[in-house]
Amino acid sequence: MASLRFIALEKTMDRVPQEVKTSSHRISDYFGENAFNKKAMRQFLSEGAYKSVNNAINFGSTLDRKVADLVASGMKSWAISKGATHYTHWFQPLTGRTAEKHDSFNTPAGDGTSFETFDGAQLIQQEPDASSFPHGGIRNTFEARGYTAWDPTSPAFIIGETLCIPTVFISYTGEALDYKTPLLRALHAVDKAATDVCQYFDKNITKVQATLGWEQEYFLVDSALAMARPDLLLTGRTLFGHSSSKGQQLDDHYFGAIPSRAHAFIRDFEKEVHLLGIPVMTRHNEVAPNQFECAPLFEECNLAVDHNSLLMDVMERVAERHHFKVLLHEKPFAGINGSGKHNNWSLSTNSPKHRNLLNPGNTPKTNLRFLTFFINSIRAVAEHDDLLRASIAGAGNDHRLGANEAPPAIMSIFIGTQLSKILGEIESKVSNSNLSSDEKTELKLNIGKIPELLLDNTDRNRTSPFAFTGNKFEFRAVGSTANCANPMTVLNTAMAQQLKRFKSEVDTLIEAGKKKDDAIFEILRNYIIESKDIIFDGNGYGEEWVKIAEERGLNNKKTTPEALEFLISDKSKELFISQNVLSEREIEARYEIEVEKYKLSIQIESRVMADMGLNHIIPTAVEYQKGLVENVNGLKTIFGDEFIKYASEQIDMIKDISQHIQDIRKNITDMTTARKAANKMEREKDQAKAYCNNVKPFFEKIRYDVDKLELLVDNKNWPLPKYREMLFTK
Repeated sequence: MASLRFIALEKTMDRVPQEVKTSSHRISDYFGENAFNKKAMRQFLSEGAYKSVNNAINFGSTLDRKVADLVASGMKSWAISKGATHYTHWFQPLTGRTAEKHDSFNTPAGDGTSFETFDGAQLIQQEPDASSFPHGGIRNTFEARGYTAWDPTSPAFIIGETLCIPTVFISYTGEALDYKTPLLRALHAVDKAATDVCQYFDKNITKVQATLGWEQEYFLVDSALAMARPDLLLTGRTLFGHSSSKGQQLDDHYFGAIPSRAHAFIRDFEKEVHLLGIPVMTRHNEVAPNQFECAPLFEECNLAVDHNSLLMDVMERVAERHHFKVLLHEKPFAGINGSGKHNNWSLSTNSPKHRNLLNPGNTPKTNLRFLTFFINSIRAVAEHDDLLRASIAGAGNDHRLGANEAPPAIMSIFIGTQLSKILGEIESKVSNSNLSSDEKTELKLNIGKIPELLLDNTDRNRTSPFAFTGNKFEFRAVGSTANCANPMTVLNTAMAQQLKRFKSEVDTLIEAGKKKDDAIFEILRNYIIESKDIIFDGNGYGEEWVKIAEERGLNNKKTTPEALEFLISDKSKELFISQNVLSEREIEARYEIEVEKYKLSIQIESRVMADMGLNHIIPTAVEYQKGLVENVNGLKTIFGDEFIKYASEQIDMIKDISQHIQDIRKNITDMTTARKAANKMEREKDQAKAYCNNVKPFFEKIRYDVDKLELLVDNKNWPLPKYREMLFTK
């Protein structure tokens, strides 16, 4: 067993950075070449077809069959010119991964020849087996039919020799079975609600789109070392492993020079995603050794979600060429920082000026608009903080949240001292009666000073799960493996509901005789008062915040089974149903899927842990112990009754190893018993809670003894690559 580890270590010594070769050094020369974007559509579509697709993108209009045939023909010609031989509907089922089934353009003619075909029907719709994907009871094996349907708002793209067409995935009876469908519904709802509110300030605004800029963190591990770790391969994280003597204590990796092998990989995958039109701009070392981050420019939310899902696929594929394994798990290594995926969210308009609604302007009028959307965002999060917590729940993120590296499980908002001061002024100066002329002037002048606060005067709070960072809100609690669509669906749905409430309340005051600005100020003041408990600018890691949050009535659900309960609350159902984002059946199905996913994740980890403990760790420890026993017996032969003073250390080691072996076996046996008891429970949610409360606690107990054995057993005998080897491989 030990030889496998050393063979893996030897392989890492042969790795040579694979430099990327391109026809041009300028990214702009090849950016978007493999995406069927507007440039490609202008070249391969007729003017009428091009306009129809643009109308579908911008206004949600439906393409008729004739236009779909024209688009399909142009898309096929473009794809074949790029070397494509197949096409697929690319979708995002509730597995957390992407899915695709490839079909050939080639069609036999019946006379020994063939030709390429691809029509509107093939573009618009396909029928994958819906019962084979997570469905939460919506589909049964004998009710297998489901549909994928083209999403024209996200450009088709080419991977290898396959044309990939982004699609939604729904059941035969119309329920959403993917992440994209409810996101599109939420984006439609927030567009309508935000546009209506924008009419108070600018009649030229006819569309508002949510924008998203994600930041993807990940680890790189040499593939040979990863192959020697069954836990990494099967669970995405190391279930065992003693901390390295050197970890991240010196903070010398963060923003340091990118190692040459990692740099070659990053250059390669960046080229691939740039060809796909993904605007990745930033790359840097993260805090932990062998941890990195990439980030793009802001994009329309649906497109950004597609691009993030696609990027994760591309990263894993490109990593193979560089003999790396990309670890996207939220906590692949104990004792050092895990990985998140910060979701930077805002709203933008189709107005030529002041597109970003969360960016203060240079006049009291534009700043009143900013405050309107800023305060409504806070109110939306305050109203649905528990649902936002549920949206980022998962077995992996449970290890990361609140671990002095990521925001706590308590949802709160950081806005900074300057903006807190302005909200305080609004609260104190606006009353239920009309403002005096002097008060109006003073208040509007203060609002007009907001540009002085911009970006540098708005501090960052790494401990806040939801922070305002100058012109956007940063949802920092999202995990690195997550599909961004989940938290973005919740956030945009909550915002849509809140903006509709705001407009209704303002209109009521206007109808009662108040002036528009006075009505807006009064409602905003009420929201500030209602939302105070969610705002916290202090240290989210401190124990004091836990006590304060409890006093404010904020929930602190640290585990996924607890957090997921919020998804099926009456309040959450009312939100989703009222905004036409999810039906009650879809909500309950998603709850069942997430609960099952959690249970299976812990189940797999417990099985892998038992297998490694019994078949890898204990045999290695016994073999090493055997050598110690032989050594002690040899000393006894040489020194007789005095051998004890020469063999006391070895005897103590034998005792320690025996104790650790005994504890590992006992805890694995008890864990297996707890797992079997959990499996016998009828309801999935009871199984999940049992795995969380009765099975998972054994993980740390077993790990403790295994990690102690790692320090006792001879290095050359240990079967698993160690942290110091995986984290510091160049």
